[in-house]
Amino acid sequence: MAKRGAETCVLLLVFLFFGFQASNGEEPELLLSFKASINDPFRYLSNWNSSIAFCNWYGITCMNSSHVSAVEISGKNISGELSSSLFRLPFIERINLSDNGLSGEIPSGTFSSLSLRYLNLSNNNFTGPIPHGSISGLETLDLSNNMLSGEIPAEIRSFSGLKALDLGGNVLTGKIPNSISNLKNLQSLTLASNQLVGKIPRELGQMRSLNWIYLGYNNLTGEIPKEIGDLTSLNHLDLVYNNLTGDIPWSLGNLTGLRYLFLYQNKLTGSIPKSIFNLRNLISLDLSDNSLSGEIPELIIQLQNLEILHLFSNDFTGKIPRALASLPHLQILQLWSNRLSGEIPKNLGKQNNLTALDLSTNNLTGGIPEGLCNSGRLFKLILFSNFLKGEIPKSLSYCRSLQRIRLHNNRLSGELSPEFTKLSLVYYLDISGNNISGRIDRRKWNMSSLQMLNLARNRFFGSLPESFGSNKLESLDLSENRFSGIIPARFGELAEIMQLNLRKNHLTGIIPGELSSCKKLVNLDLSENLLTGHIPTGLSEMPVLGELDLSENYLSGEIPPNLGKVESLVKVNISHNHFHGGLPMTGAFLAINSSAVAGNNLCGGGITIGLRPCKTAKKPIWWFFSSSLLVVLVISISILIAISIRRQNKSLLEKIRSEDGIWEFQIFDSKVSNSITIDDILSEMKEENIISRGMKGPLYKGQSVINGMQFAVKEMDDNHSLPSSFWTEMADLGKLPHPNVVKLIGICKSEKAGFLVYEFIEGKNLRDVLPGLSWERRRRVAIRIAKTLRFLHCHCSPRVLIGKLSPEKVIVDGKDEPCLRLSIPGLVISDSKGFLSSGYVAPETRESEEITEKSDIYSFGILLIELLTGKNPSDSEFGVHSIVEWAHYCYSDCHLNKWIDPVIKGHVSDNQNEMVETMNLALQCTNGDPTARPFTSHVAKTLESLERSSSCVSGLKFSVTM
Repeated sequence: MAKRGAETCVLLLVFLFFGFQASNGEEPELLLSFKASINDPFRYLSNWNSSIAFCNWYGITCMNSSHVSAVEISGKNISGELSSSLFRLPFIERINLSDNGLSGEIPSGTFSSLSLRYLNLSNNNFTGPIPHGSISGLETLDLSNNMLSGEIPAEIRSFSGLKALDLGGNVLTGKIPNSISNLKNLQSLTLASNQLVGKIPRELGQMRSLNWIYLGYNNLTGEIPKEIGDLTSLNHLDLVYNNLTGDIPWSLGNLTGLRYLFLYQNKLTGSIPKSIFNLRNLISLDLSDNSLSGEIPELIIQLQNLEILHLFSNDFTGKIPRALASLPHLQILQLWSNRLSGEIPKNLGKQNNLTALDLSTNNLTGGIPEGLCNSGRLFKLILFSNFLKGEIPKSLSYCRSLQRIRLHNNRLSGELSPEFTKLSLVYYLDISGNNISGRIDRRKWNMSSLQMLNLARNRFFGSLPESFGSNKLESLDLSENRFSGIIPARFGELAEIMQLNLRKNHLTGIIPGELSSCKKLVNLDLSENLLTGHIPTGLSEMPVLGELDLSENYLSGEIPPNLGKVESLVKVNISHNHFHGGLPMTGAFLAINSSAVAGNNLCGGGITIGLRPCKTAKKPIWWFFSSSLLVVLVISISILIAISIRRQNKSLLEKIRSEDGIWEFQIFDSKVSNSITIDDILSEMKEENIISRGMKGPLYKGQSVINGMQFAVKEMDDNHSLPSSFWTEMADLGKLPHPNVVKLIGICKSEKAGFLVYEFIEGKNLRDVLPGLSWERRRRVAIRIAKTLRFLHCHCSPRVLIGKLSPEKVIVDGKDEPCLRLSIPGLVISDSKGFLSSGYVAPETRESEEITEKSDIYSFGILLIELLTGKNPSDSEFGVHSIVEWAHYCYSDCHLNKWIDPVIKGHVSDNQNEMVETMNLALQCTNGDPTARPFTSHVAKTLESLERSSSCVSGLKFSVTM
């Protein structure tokens, strides 16, 4: 009482001291001083002028209609450096400037206002240290999601009235000061996503008012203090993504009010203390990604309010507790990647509210329980790599909510019911590696959402279905079964198909020429069948076909001469057929291994090891009597060929002399060889034609005088300083065909200058169009870029690395097709100022200056974060790493509205789970450890099979298991 009375006296003195000044207009002057210091692009503060009473100004609240008590201008895109004038308002109690673009240091006088109770400067671009000073009456201090640095000041203990402190999402260093325990009134403490080190202070146990602790995403070490068990008011404890060791303290079982316990991604050992199962109010328990062992006890039945249980990626053994089936609110159960054995509890799902179940990669036996979908909400069922047997339960055939089913690598048997092939929401179905049998052609497939179907390594027989009811199918694997009959011509209607594997069946008939209509097909495997006839010539025209396996069939005839001319085709196997004649003189066959053509009657002219040279056919005797005429014809033809070659060379390599020396123009696309000249290029080097200015020079738009063809020209500054390998490597890129890669038409260079000539794409770079893209359009862009990366990394020889994948390198055309503009990583790295400082560059690349597939994945992860959040890592809002740390910080509690781009917030209700899983993937891609990042193929597959529904529960951490 005495303390409160003293504070009242102080406020009275403040009123008496400032009252006269305030009445003489100091408050509006202070407000106008603040307005003058910031940028207000949307003019929210336009009514801050003398013609309107200041208590009626936007964002201003007055007490007793005379003095400013609150300034609340949140999320209005204001920027600039913060003036200290607001903190000199004599009666100010509340300041909220969150979610803006304010920058610079927080003013030194911020903590000098005795009246201030609430201060929120979160989600801005503030830098520098936390300012000195203290306000004993301040109750809420939120400085989260800025770029504040330095240590947490020890004088934080002087903020004795604080109830909520949030310093998360900054780059604070050092240890958590023990003096923080002086904040006896503190209820919420968030220091997550910084660079804090050392141990968690045991003194936290003295802060008995705490109900929320969030210290995740730091570098904290040591054991979890047992003293935290003294905080009996705690309902949320989150210590994730640190390096904590030792056992989970038994004392945590004293926190009987705890609702959320997150300890994942640490190095904890031992078993789960039995005391944890005294926490009867727990809603979400996540102990995943540790080294915990022992059994999961049946005591878990005491957690009757549990909705989410994540224990995956540990070393748990024993059986799955039967008690889990008795938890009425259980929605998400993930126990994958342990050593669990025995059967799945038979009643699991009957009394639960299951939406997602993942028990994969264990040693489970027995059958799949019938009641898993009793809730009618199960959308993800992941049980692969166990020893499960029996049939797929009939009940799952009527589970209309299912979207993702992965049951592969078990011992399941029986047949697929007709209803199972009508689950319209399933987009990912993998039941490969089982003993499932029966025909699949005598029922109607109506899986309209299906993108990935894998029935490989089973015992299916009969004909192949004409259709699977989906025009979205991207991967179809029916290999290693007993299918017979022909390959349906309607497979050529699969416009999105990228992988088609029919290997090791009993298929007969010809290869349908309609397959050449599948323009996105990358892998085609028809090996080990009974196919006859010729190779369709249309396969030569497939633009991105990378692997073709037709081995061990009864195919005959000659190899189409153009097969392999498309440079994407890097792997061909036609062995053990009845082909004859010579191998094509195309890239795919020039260095082919002899085993890939063995078992035929082929000749290779000495090109391929192990094949005989092709012989000239024996001439009939009459030929010799007409030799003179033939000699004349041969000479004439030779002359014509020589002229043709000379003309062709002239069109592919044009030279011209000018005052700058000799210019050479090398063209890679023969279709435009007669359309663009050196004069066209040089004449377009004008200021008004500049499209953009890049690190090495400007990009111009040009137009051919001959036929009006448009093109783009990249000027290479400092041509003499380019690496000697630059032009050779660029020439290799000029031969790279892919629909989502900007085509390099040619190279134009002299001793003094050099230009890269690209096809012109009518569109804008991704950075410019992003604010206008819906979530569906952003998802399409992400998937296309991921597929292109997969092609560059996996199907090009040698593989092509991007170096820096930023939105400026992605051009989006009117059909939302993104095109990547490639460059030579070695060239980009050579400019360390422009490249290594980029927020898109992986940490290890900044140190070693070496680009790898995993560093490309890091860049792609940053791009995903940008697509989701709309935030630009190059802005002053973020430093080199902070956008990743910020994303980790915001994501961990799955509060979607904290990080999703406001532009696409209207799409959240229908796509929430999909957005969460995409962010999860982005965080995997930006892992600080390169070995922990996924491979390109995994990234592409994950994005191709995104979740399309399900709600995000507060406190949930989704994990994608591929």
